Amino acid sequence: MSTLQEFLNANPVDNLTEEVFISERFKDEDGNTFLFKIKAMTNKEFNDIRKRATKIKGRKAEFDAEAFNKSIVIEHTIVPDFKNVESLKSLGCSTPDQYLERVLLSGEVVELASQIQKLSGFDTEMETLVEEAKN
Repeated sequence: MSTLQEFLNANPVDNLTEEVFISERFKDEDGNTFLFKIKAMTNKEFNDIRKRATKIKGRKAEFDAEAFNKSIVIEHTIVPDFKNVESLKSLGCSTPDQYLERVLLSGEVVELASQIQKLSGFDTEMETLVEEAKN
């Protein structure tokens, strides 16, 4: 029987990826599904994104859930590449945020962000993360 230490050593979390299906919209006419390849966030990446999505206004901290979700999706989706310069140009976008807005519905962005968070070990709801970020 192996120990927890041996298990951890044999299963590092860097480069942890998964293919996920996020919406019925991503099926072709033959019924084939298009999967998104995502990667897990490190603690540092999660905290950096959370900080960027939190704005201090006076004595209040405001958490921008939309900016948080977009950043997670843009930074942790491998396929498709939302930062691909040719794709951005083809749709007349100058930023990955603009491209994301053109190719995904808002519910799809939330679902993809949720899948990335689950892969990263977060089994909590977005509301819980928002409350943690405010505190």
